[in-house]
Amino acid sequence: MQDPGLSMNRGELDFVRDMFDRIAPHYDFLNRLLSLRQDVYWRRTLASALDLAPGSRVLDAACGTADVGIELLRQYDVEVVGIDFAAEMLRLAKPKVGRRVPGRPLVLAAADAFDLPFRPARFDAVTMAFGIRNIQDKVTVLRCFWEQLKPGGRLAILELGTPTHGLPRRAYLFYFNRLLPSIGRIFSRHQFAYSYLPESVSRFPTPPAFAAMMRTAGFRRVRYLPMTKGITVLFVGEKA
Repeated sequence: MQDPGLSMNRGELDFVRDMFDRIAPHYDFLNRLLSLRQDVYWRRTLASALDLAPGSRVLDAACGTADVGIELLRQYDVEVVGIDFAAEMLRLAKPKVGRRVPGRPLVLAAADAFDLPFRPARFDAVTMAFGIRNIQDKVTVLRCFWEQLKPGGRLAILELGTPTHGLPRRAYLFYFNRLLPSIGRIFSRHQFAYSYLPESVSRFPTPPAFAAMMRTAGFRRVRYLPMTKGITVLFVGEKA
């Protein structure tokens, strides 16, 4: 397996893990507040795009508090494994899973996306929502996901973007760079997390560039769907 130290230096890894552990108690509330509940629609669209057959296995990487996994089990009769390297996120996810997911279990595990504890070609789908922008070596982690998929399996990645022009872009940048960090700081009591968010989004590749990374990693039939004026983009690719 890929050594995570080769693709995410120790300082970066520890900073990101610590940040998400510290904001975890406020994570769901701030997601709904700062996105005006659009995050619910975005995750629902991600799950729908997978078009899963009954009994499929899904890996949800950087699962956070398990919102994607819960949505998958609402839409499909499938098995879901959620992984995250932030222990506090997983701790808060467990009671949510117990309350909201009847029937098939949603298994949660502590794991790094660069060092997945599963045999290759185990999953019919892999998902990741709002996590890949925090990873410097995106092509390597995409290759890790490719290895986990069965032939014909599908990868769906949801990530924040930026509207490209006009009034939506100006209004979004004012909100995202000026208002959002202050609101996030007040509620999360974390000095840097919601200032880091606009910075990490600004560094994320354009949709065509990230789609090209997916192709480099081996995915075919790659497509992307901007949502809410381009604030979020859904990327989907398949293992040939």
